[in-house]
Amino acid sequence: MPVEVVTVPCRSDNYAYLVRDIGSGKVALVDAPEVAPIRAALDARGWKLDQIWITHHHDDHTSGVEALRDGAEVIGHGKDAGRLPPLDRAVAEGDRFQLGETDVKVFDVSGHTVGHIAFYLPTERDVFTADSLMALGCGRVFEGTHAMMWDSLTKLMALPPDTKIWSGHNYGQANGRFAMSIEPKNQALKDRISRIEAADAAGEPIVPVTLAEELETNPFLRATETPVKQAVGLPDGDDAAVFAEVRRRKDVF
Repeated sequence: MPVEVVTVPCRSDNYAYLVRDIGSGKVALVDAPEVAPIRAALDARGWKLDQIWITHHHDDHTSGVEALRDGAEVIGHGKDAGRLPPLDRAVAEGDRFQLGETDVKVFDVSGHTVGHIAFYLPTERDVFTADSLMALGCGRVFEGTHAMMWDSLTKLMALPPDTKIWSGHNYGQANGRFAMSIEPKNQALKDRISRIEAADAAGEPIVPVTLAEELETNPFLRATETPVKQAVGLPDGDDAAVFAEVRRRKDVF
């Protein structure tokens, strides 16, 4: 049975998501950056939260959890429980749970933080990646290592190409400018930047985007490709080393 996903812009550039299992009517919230817009989106649809899925501990993903909890089951990574709002269900890599009739699988995608998780809906091919894989980018490596982040991205890259990526922020235009510094001749990238600019101008979300499109345009995922290896001066570098250099360049871009 399919799900309905509602993108809720929060703060200046965050995205939260409401995920409704159509068969049962059960509703989950992915991250809680800000209370008012999420509550407004729920009220406009007459929905009540049954679950809250927390991707990682940063305040711009958790600050609204307590105000929105109201009996909802709060789900997050057990090994990061000490930095998260109180959890009703602690999960880890490979765990599965249900939102109504929808199967949800947990991926550990540490790197941005240690204890960051993504939520994957296999039958729907939706994955909520927050600050691991972002639209045209990836999260800064704050707590983990570059190798850890590359392992996490590789895990996501192995999903079906038509998987829809729902990320935690709109950094699309800034990420696009950086991506062009790496692959200025990538026509798919140029086309995507134009679509992002048009969506921003219209006040529309830049998500979701398919994994296939990320693989064509996202320089962090393209660390496997010869043009990217050459662009960062590592024509014979292994993929993880190339990724690390791309990430370092973005940090100072």
